[in-house]
Amino acid sequence: MVLTVTNLTYRVENRPILENTGFTAMNKWRVGVVGANGSGKSTLLKLIAGDLHMDAGEISLQRGLNLGMIKQDMPDDSMSLLDVVLSADKRRSALMHQVENEKDPYKLADIHEQLHAIDAYTGPARASSILSGLGFTTEQLGDPLSSLSGGWRMRVALAAALFQQPDVLLLDEPTNHLDIEGIMWLENYLANYPHTLLIVSHDREILNKCTDHILHVEEKALTMYTGNYDTFERERAERRAQQQKMHEKQQAQKAHMESFINRFRAKASKAKQAQIRIKMLERMEFVGAVADEHQLSFSFPEAEDIPPPLIALNEVTLGYGNNPPVLKGVDDRIDMDDRIALLGANGNGKSTLLKFIAGRLKAKAGGMHQSKKLRIGYFSQHQTDELNVDSTPFQEMQLLMKGGEAGARGRLGQFGFNKSLQDTPIKNLSGGEKSRLLFALISYNAPHLLILDEPTNHLDIGAREALMQALNTYNGAVLIVSHDPYMVERVADRLWLVQDGKVTDFDGDLRTSREMVVQNRRDQKRDERNSKTGDDGLTAKEQRVKAAEARKKLVPLKKEVEKAAKLVDKLTEKKKGIEAQLADPAIYDDNDTVKDLQFDYGQLLKEIAQAEAAWLEAETALEAAQP
Repeated sequence: MVLTVTNLTYRVENRPILENTGFTAMNKWRVGVVGANGSGKSTLLKLIAGDLHMDAGEISLQRGLNLGMIKQDMPDDSMSLLDVVLSADKRRSALMHQVENEKDPYKLADIHEQLHAIDAYTGPARASSILSGLGFTTEQLGDPLSSLSGGWRMRVALAAALFQQPDVLLLDEPTNHLDIEGIMWLENYLANYPHTLLIVSHDREILNKCTDHILHVEEKALTMYTGNYDTFERERAERRAQQQKMHEKQQAQKAHMESFINRFRAKASKAKQAQIRIKMLERMEFVGAVADEHQLSFSFPEAEDIPPPLIALNEVTLGYGNNPPVLKGVDDRIDMDDRIALLGANGNGKSTLLKFIAGRLKAKAGGMHQSKKLRIGYFSQHQTDELNVDSTPFQEMQLLMKGGEAGARGRLGQFGFNKSLQDTPIKNLSGGEKSRLLFALISYNAPHLLILDEPTNHLDIGAREALMQALNTYNGAVLIVSHDPYMVERVADRLWLVQDGKVTDFDGDLRTSREMVVQNRRDQKRDERNSKTGDDGLTAKEQRVKAAEARKKLVPLKKEVEKAAKLVDKLTEKKKGIEAQLADPAIYDDNDTVKDLQFDYGQLLKEIAQAEAAWLEAETALEAAQP
């Protein structure tokens, strides 16, 4: 047992967040920590890390093991990014310092042996690889930390935590500041993490690909499930159904016995039997009824029809100041029934395009035609910083609607705000509640087009589900940028690819687009290598011979990539087959079959993780060998 939490209680102002609860995590378990916003997930990680002090209970880490998590307090801003990450490994840094100052040759030999044992000399290469995976270029590694904005600094903090490779790694929403490339890299890294991992995330993709256990935080208690998130959802639903069935059965037995007792307790011939039933009732351990789950739901107001198109873009060029244009020649249209997701790496211009369509940025060239009656609702995470934190949701909505109390409260109620929450100062709302308030505010006038830039960042899984349902029943157009593939797949029916300064309709699916992002990054790295090495001095014939030799070397590597990809596809199809069986309610009448399928499913998840790791390794080898 690597980590054990026993009888844990933690209170805030005498209100219990976690109460007399616990769990155990074994070596190499990858545990997803899930639960509604405010349930205590982040609090649990801070308690384990020692950043908060529990009121009762015990948290024990196996002797000799170390624990790591993302640190908010970064070291000296003048340090280079590479040095910041290297310094996170305290033992390595201490030994390297000793090497510089130790004069005794015997002690130096011992220090070098310790450095070799912890693979210290590959540190710069490993740190560079992690930083590269999280989006930093080789040129940036020597830049001072002070040159980065908040989001990029958080990437460095994440890289530092990963570089330590602690025996127990704690991560709290690590994808919040990553683009699609960084998320894909992190998914592969965590799926093959060699030690124990606890990760708080609302990203289904991460929870399904990277975890083999789920720790559910609910009603002040912790419950561990085996399997990834999809498995957890099914097993939890099954447990709740079984609990309710047992409760109803017990209640029927209780009613029957009480009826017998009341009828025959006074009769001498039946008194003894009545007493037996009284004792049976006293000894019964009753199973409680399944508590009704609060299902968050909200809805966007219906917009009236207006003549198409809502938006027509005509050869639009966008940019900032005197810098080169970000986008050129954007030419497309948006109609009332469109659900469009923008794809592409960070920095390619997705948010820039949204700002322009929302009327927050002027074009450098070209133009945009709008339907005369068009109303737009625009959501951006930056807008949460613009809210009047001393005001309340009700006051903000009433100010916008310029009407009576009933209208404002009714509209907020459509977004899951009860009266108490409506009258709570905005500064006391959680990140998810602020996001829901923005949804309510931007849609108060029934817009025809919703423009959403990363709307799920602060939403828990329940709120994300509610948002998806609200968007799918909304009758207007949706333009969305999101790194949540689950959201994009279930909301969008059109994809725009923003890449190389252009915006084009993308005919593939989301997986294909993600693979394209990786391929584009590989091509960029290859071009960087070619620009540094070059083929100066070679004759045309020599260059052809060299190119032919390079292509010959790539053949076995390409075969390995194809082989690995086919295996992943084969295992994925097998996984879908088991999922289809587990989705059949009738199967749960046979507990043995269910257990066998769940076991097979768990084994299959491990095989898929291994196969994907082999695929990534083959892709990396091919990338390195590209001329």
